[in-house]
Amino acid sequence: MLRIVLLIAAFLGLSASAFAAPPSLFDGLFKKPAIGHASLSTNSARRISGPVSITVDLTTQQMDVVAGGRTIYTFDVSTGRKGYTTPTGDYRPIRMHEMWYSSKYENSPMPHSIFFYGGYAIHGTGDIKHLGQVASHGCVRLHPDNAQALYDLVRQVGMDKTRIKLIRS
Repeated sequence: MLRIVLLIAAFLGLSASAFAAPPSLFDGLFKKPAIGHASLSTNSARRISGPVSITVDLTTQQMDVVAGGRTIYTFDVSTGRKGYTTPTGDYRPIRMHEMWYSSKYENSPMPHSIFFYGGYAIHGTGDIKHLGQVASHGCVRLHPDNAQALYDLVRQVGMDKTRIKLIRS
């Protein structure tokens, strides 16, 4: 019987993927291909000892990460939409969490959070379709892959060697 089904499938041009389970609604929620991601090889990441400068431009909705005098990442971000401001100024990371859940906004997941001022953080988001636009409640949202790359970099060089600048150009 299986042989007959396989012959019919081959005749109709169906592949094994046609018989696969449908994707889950949660597949890839935090693992989409990186957007605006300038790759940093593992070897060069090991050579970075700091300092690291993170500049978020609220006007262009972009983040530049500079280490060793060169830009190693440029990421699309989402910052505070109307009614929810993202603060401007110069900051240092004050705490980091691999996974944090917002106590203010319905326990929303905030993967790879780097808090820099009170409850404001740079973190990954599942709402990647709005990256490059204002969309958040004030935090700086990143593609989850980019948030992890940034988190790993800051953890590697240390919060004390990291500066975060939020500007309007």
